[in-house]
Amino acid sequence: MQFNDKKYKELRIESTQLEIPRNTYQRELNTDRVHKIVKQFDERVANEPKVSYRDGRYYVFDGQHTIAARVERNGGKPLMILCKVYYGLTEKEEARLFAEQTGFSADLGAGARIRALVFAEDELACSFIKATEAAGARIDYSQRRARNRLACVSTAFKEFRKIGAEKYTDALRILLEAWGGDPDSLRSEAVGAMCEFVDLYDGEFDRKRLVRRCKKCDPITIYRKGYAMGNSMAGSKKYLYQVLDIYNGSSQRLNLPLKF
Repeated sequence: MQFNDKKYKELRIESTQLEIPRNTYQRELNTDRVHKIVKQFDERVANEPKVSYRDGRYYVFDGQHTIAARVERNGGKPLMILCKVYYGLTEKEEARLFAEQTGFSADLGAGARIRALVFAEDELACSFIKATEAAGARIDYSQRRARNRLACVSTAFKEFRKIGAEKYTDALRILLEAWGGDPDSLRSEAVGAMCEFVDLYDGEFDRKRLVRRCKKCDPITIYRKGYAMGNSMAGSKKYLYQVLDIYNGSSQRLNLPLKF
């Protein structure tokens, strides 16, 4: 769905009438970003907020930070703001447009984007959440690291799309079984590396051995040793190498070959 699929009018609306649906799909207001916008604000190039007129109320789905910046520049007092007001949108359509917004809007974090897509009942996003929860983890939309909380939403979603729900879920389960949901085991490097390992060595590795071997080391090992390799191995492969190294250990008989 594109914006031009729906009719809109440019209307001046008082700021107090503009509602932010944070309980459903919108992110929290970033006050630091608002202050930054205020310092650089130029009405000649500022975007009009995009608003959905629904059930007699005006819901902002793109532009809450520029609205807050305009109010702050006006001494915190209400003011009239030129908005693009769309008609005929459902709340789920608003959420999808929020997730797909581009241009001068603040770049959406992966957590905020996934939250909006789930609210919009996007099939792929909902399957991603289901697969993550089936493994025993939770997506943290605010992307704060905590036990059993997956903050590396972008990496996890990319791997989910690449290797499929079954392998993705198993990779997360291995991490959780080995390290009990330790936040360091759910860093983007560890999640990406384990997903790649499970996919690359599918049908070749012993799952019980992998969990047992992982339990014997600190989960931060994957990140620290991988990072220490610098540019000696390209991109995420240096973290994948750490998982392979943990699995192989000193064994010759059970070693898996380097395939990347």
